[in-house]
Amino acid sequence: MQDNTQHQTDCLIIGSGAAGLTLALSIADQVKVIIVSKSALKEGSTLYAQGGIAAVFDENDSIESHVQDTLIAGANLCDEAAVIFTASNAKASMKWLIEQGVPFDQIQGSDGSKRYHLTREGGHSHRRILHAADATGKAVQTTLLDKVKSHPNIQLFERYNALDLVTGAKLNLDDNKIHGAYIWNRNLERVESISAKFVALATGGASKVYQYTSNPDIASGDGIAMAWRAGCQVANMEFNQFHPTSLYHQKAQNFLISEAMRGEGAFLRRPDGSRFMQDFDERKELAPRDIVARAIDFEMKRLGADCMYLDITHKDPQFVIEHFPTIYARCLQVGLDITKEQIPVVPAAHYTCGGVITDLTGKTNKDNLFAIGEVAYTGLHGANRMASNSLLECIVFAHGAAQSILSNLNNSPELTEIPLWDDSKVTTLEEDVIISHTWHELRLIMWDYVGIVRSNRRLHKALKRIDLIKSEVNEFYATFKVSNNLLELRNLALVAELIVRSALERKESRGLHYNQDYPDTLPHSTPTVLTP
Repeated sequence: MQDNTQHQTDCLIIGSGAAGLTLALSIADQVKVIIVSKSALKEGSTLYAQGGIAAVFDENDSIESHVQDTLIAGANLCDEAAVIFTASNAKASMKWLIEQGVPFDQIQGSDGSKRYHLTREGGHSHRRILHAADATGKAVQTTLLDKVKSHPNIQLFERYNALDLVTGAKLNLDDNKIHGAYIWNRNLERVESISAKFVALATGGASKVYQYTSNPDIASGDGIAMAWRAGCQVANMEFNQFHPTSLYHQKAQNFLISEAMRGEGAFLRRPDGSRFMQDFDERKELAPRDIVARAIDFEMKRLGADCMYLDITHKDPQFVIEHFPTIYARCLQVGLDITKEQIPVVPAAHYTCGGVITDLTGKTNKDNLFAIGEVAYTGLHGANRMASNSLLECIVFAHGAAQSILSNLNNSPELTEIPLWDDSKVTTLEEDVIISHTWHELRLIMWDYVGIVRSNRRLHKALKRIDLIKSEVNEFYATFKVSNNLLELRNLALVAELIVRSALERKESRGLHYNQDYPDTLPHSTPTVLTP
């Protein structure tokens, strides 16, 4: 280490959610690890995941059933090998979480024995969702983070943006390797570097590219953008999941109403009180998310309504409060008692089903680079993610990446020194409002033209405007010193382009991608792959 701006480690993990923390804990006994977190260590999509994690624990359920449910929800675009791999490793991954101390809810049987309480969500044919009340993600995040903080081989870099991966080409080396990354120290406002034998992207998705999202502010597609710039392929970027039920209230932006509520019997209603899901799918409220989100969107547009309503008032109030304490408390804060009143809901961008292409161990097409969690395209989700498969994917593939890294330790490359960052030719941006205005424009374009329902005209119009924004952002990046907002805008503009380009490639409607110009689903289809 030359100075306090140049760091070295065996494995650099970018992202501190379920995937990144699981990978760190799985390898840290044998290697030194640095975890880079853009915001507070606990902040991220994992923290806000409410519903739970899917795994076969019921003797009446089966791995084959979990596989078939996932394939159906994915609209026949899943990679079957990835689905089988994930479902087959689900129970072992949940047992690992339980060993770490994650407090999944349990119930007592008639014989006095305890077993895990399993709930059901849309697309699942059985109750197979392990959960910690309605705050499963928080339980996972806090449990794993406590373990990570106490491990002597793990360093935590809080409030650091990953700026770019360091390729062999950047170092004038003739190889296909990733040698580390440049990072932006938000506290000291300077660029630093980390040399690493292995790098893992665990940065989450890109839902912040949309004006309305259930995700926290950090979900800006950083890992996807960095991987693309480094030469990685991406797939299925057109499939953006809009969660059907985000709370519609001026005092509660970004708050999700868990799908588990519909799993426990909540109904969707129009403003006049009538139910409508039976008009769209025989599974009614338990249809997969893409169907439910389109149904709500259709009814809102047809009626000119601001929202639809989720109704669980017919259930016993104590049942509602015990099963959904987080939702109950948050709604109460804005003056809504969900045991007595219907919940106003709208769809919101929620999950990125595409991402950086990996194999079953999280490896990308760049040597020594892994991508795990929502940043990755493993083939598990296909054209639509089934509820509670996302946290599962984080744990299963983090374990797969860990095995790959540990098995290759003896063949790992020597650390390569990364040159100091040169910002001698850039100046400080005097008015950050320019960035925020461009940012708002980009997200509004994506919401208006690349949302739940699309058309070729809208997509081409969006691409034209995104190209202009990208040109402006590249000029900003070349002219001004980096900042958190500029880095995020740079990544969001690139991810927006990838989403639109992928959407234009698909000449059909399937799963989460609905194009009015191609309303039919083709008999056979393949993933949309883009190469830098």
